[in-house]
Amino acid sequence: MCADETCRHHSTATDPSGRRRLLQAGLAVGAGAAITLAPTTFAAAAAGERTEVITGHLATGTADFVYLPVEVPSGVREIAVSYGYDKPAVPPGTPGNSCDIGVFDERGTGLGGPGFRGWSGGFRTSFAISRGAATPGYLPGPVRPGTWHVVLGPYQVAPQGLDYRVEVTLRFGDPGPEFTPSYPPERARGRGRAWYRGDCHLHTVYSDGRRLPAEVAAGARAAGLDFIVSTDHNTPSSHGVWGPLAGPDLLIVTGEEVTTRNGHWLALGTRPGEWVDWRYRARDDAYPRFVRQVHRSGGLVVPAHPYCPYIACQWKFGYQDADAVEVWNGPWTYDDESAVDSWDSRLAEALRHGRRWLPAMGNSDAHSKPQVIGLPQNVVLAADLTRADVLDGLRAGHSWIAESSAVGLDFTATGQGRQAGIGDRLSVPADAPVDVRLDVSGVPGGTVRLLTDEGQLHQESLPASGRGTVVWRTTASLAAYVRAEVRHPRADGTPGQGNSMGPDLPWGPMAALTNPILLGAG
Repeated sequence: MCADETCRHHSTATDPSGRRRLLQAGLAVGAGAAITLAPTTFAAAAAGERTEVITGHLATGTADFVYLPVEVPSGVREIAVSYGYDKPAVPPGTPGNSCDIGVFDERGTGLGGPGFRGWSGGFRTSFAISRGAATPGYLPGPVRPGTWHVVLGPYQVAPQGLDYRVEVTLRFGDPGPEFTPSYPPERARGRGRAWYRGDCHLHTVYSDGRRLPAEVAAGARAAGLDFIVSTDHNTPSSHGVWGPLAGPDLLIVTGEEVTTRNGHWLALGTRPGEWVDWRYRARDDAYPRFVRQVHRSGGLVVPAHPYCPYIACQWKFGYQDADAVEVWNGPWTYDDESAVDSWDSRLAEALRHGRRWLPAMGNSDAHSKPQVIGLPQNVVLAADLTRADVLDGLRAGHSWIAESSAVGLDFTATGQGRQAGIGDRLSVPADAPVDVRLDVSGVPGGTVRLLTDEGQLHQESLPASGRGTVVWRTTASLAAYVRAEVRHPRADGTPGQGNSMGPDLPWGPMAALTNPILLGAG
């Protein structure tokens, strides 16, 4: 369980009479490294409240999750938990203490089981759950008797270790009225088969965001979006409040950002109220189980920001089970450049071997101001503005990524009297001429790049108006696919060149990026 023999996994609890008890470490549970301590017990009461305090020490190299059992008696109307931990000084470059928190009810802590009741990560220091209400991040519902588990997630532990203090309060009395969720409808007023704009990676106060759901919905409308996906970290607790915020003009789809220790992934289009577990690493071989869960719901599995430089964000699970990959996350940065390059390499390899290719997505991952909702956004060709149709369009790669609603784009390939669009295949003989056409607007002085499995094969500048048309001829023998990028000028005002060896990126920031048009018989 411990990194060394000096590790002391213990807790002390104080009851109203002042008695103290030492809680010794229990057995590992669930997937990955976890420990369960001995239980804290409460005496039953008809009214009032009782509080127990649990303290302990975690050494460097401790388990990913530490479970603190709490024996909840009958008659409890609310359970309230607060916690804290020390943050000793550490040398530069050394991780300091960081510890998440959540809770499971009497149904247990089993991986993917029904006992999950909430998670706030490190965003909150306290939470409460009752039949009719709960702190954002947590699920309202009855506080039934049995063994509940407060779970600590020591994300980082300083060399000195981590001392924690958890205070659990049970309040007794009438449970009050039941919470009734209001889930968003699965359809909005669309335009039939059309291009729809949406942001599929957004956070609210129900995880670590600072925007209320109403503020996110207002921001989506202001950004000109047709749909959004709710993806709070590790919890579906916001799902039940989105209903009144949707409308004929805005489709709201439920989902989750699944935040593991080996990378984050988006579960898009999960059933309202559905929870997807995150308590595993790549080595645990649990990820495919939850991929299947999301697919059974008709949802999509999308690795998020795979080259994010922060701890536990870089993607380690592989791409064979994914439905798409997020290659552009928020304002354009170096890690997005790496993500697009890697995606393009996998695209070329998949088509070379006749395998399924992985569409690209872009999302804002907006948490709070000044982060911009809809920067970037997916522009999806869907049969209508419904949950199923939007997900189908993304799954098929019938989409492109725009910096904002100010950027417009139309991309086609024509040959032998046939025409194909983004995500489609143009079936033509290998040597038949293919005319590729890109119409773009909203990128003043931008640079258009046309790329294939052979790399960039055409580049052209846009006028100061930002509106232009680029036409290029190729054949299927020369290009297994063609995709387009539209770049802003670099900071020095130049369009950039692919052979730049200077300290800056060879290209300016991305303004638009398409999925490929496939060429040839396939």
